[in-house]
Amino acid sequence: QVQLVESGGGPVQPGGSLRLSCAASGDTLEDYAVGWFRQAPGKAREVVSCISRTDGGRSDADSVKGRFTISKDNAKNTATLQMNNLKPEDPAIYYCATVRGTSRGGNFYLCEARGNDWGQGTQVTVSS
Repeated sequence: QVQLVESGGGPVQPGGSLRLSCAASGDTLEDYAVGWFRQAPGKAREVVSCISRTDGGRSDADSVKGRFTISKDNAKNTATLQMNNLKPEDPAIYYCATVRGTSRGGNFYLCEARGNDWGQGTQVTVSS
């Protein structure tokens, strides 16, 4: 079973950028679709971006479209979330997880976490 560890969070000013990393061990990420999720204080965890196992199909929440980009490097066994133009509504703990869904036509539909075993995540704060 793959274990995932998130890193790369921190403080950033509005409009700034961060690159989150998700390092896998115990198995190869090539065998999994991967997603990034976030949870802000007092709110439910929500899906941010997902990428398919092999064909690169992706999906993004409407709130991050055009600003966040998910990618997966199977050779390095990592997934990343490039976050640009960060906004005051983006602060949260960000988590990565293996996901299930349907990849078709470059899109990844019905993305949901495969399990309920979450890591510690990485904190993102946005303030001026």
